[in-house]
Amino acid sequence: MKYYKEIIIEKCIKLVAMSTISILILIIFFIFRQGVPFLVKYGLPNFILGQKWLPQENIFGILPMIIGSLWVTIGALIIGVPIGVACAIYLVEFSGKHTKLFFKPAIELLAGIPSVVYGFIGIMVLAPFIRSNFGGSGLSVLTASIVLGIMILPTIVSISIDALSTVPLSYKEGSIAMGATNWQTIVMVLLPAARSGILAGVILGMGRAIGETMAVIMVTGNSLKIPSSALDSTRTMTSNIALEMGYALGDHRAALFATAVILFIFILLLNIITMTVIKSKKTR
Repeated sequence: MKYYKEIIIEKCIKLVAMSTISILILIIFFIFRQGVPFLVKYGLPNFILGQKWLPQENIFGILPMIIGSLWVTIGALIIGVPIGVACAIYLVEFSGKHTKLFFKPAIELLAGIPSVVYGFIGIMVLAPFIRSNFGGSGLSVLTASIVLGIMILPTIVSISIDALSTVPLSYKEGSIAMGATNWQTIVMVLLPAARSGILAGVILGMGRAIGETMAVIMVTGNSLKIPSSALDSTRTMTSNIALEMGYALGDHRAALFATAVILFIFILLLNIITMTVIKSKKTR
């Protein structure tokens, strides 16, 4: 009887795992089924390199949105990565036990805050501050970068803490025994030893930033042009899909699915890089 129970439990777990994979396959099939025919019809170079998005005239170019997505994502990494890694170093190497027990869950709690709350704070606090002190409309690449930089902190901090914590204690002891200071040990020994795990956290944070929608819609200004500075408004690929899918028809709707295909490929490449980095870390 016990044997049969184990078989049933095993089959149920396998069924749940297969259902998850099946859902992913269905999502991929649905997106590609709707988007790929349009890419073939319109032409991939015309779609990716086109600089005008005029659905009413059957002109679909997503280059401004691709560049806008890259601007916002790179800006978020410039802001989030140094703060996240520095926070992880502090919690692992300098903070006391009670401080770590308080701050680590508090940082991870940021991941549970709805993105619309971040967007609301960006509109009400950050955008007016940037408009008053730096110029522009305030709804810009800079505002979105700061908001996303804060949103990716939990991912970067948590994974960086795990990476730094797994570095053997003998590395640190050997470095200090050879006369290195604590800071020299961190910079020259611990960070290089943990760089694969830290890089994995950065890549996962990048995936979060490039895929964010609601907060980005609220703080970027959604201008359909290539931004020339951090104070310019822009529109990302995810924002464009969310804003226009509700009323799009025909080729317009197909073009939005094609945008989702391009976005999916971007995120897929990021995941492949992440798995490669994690695999290389495990084999070291």
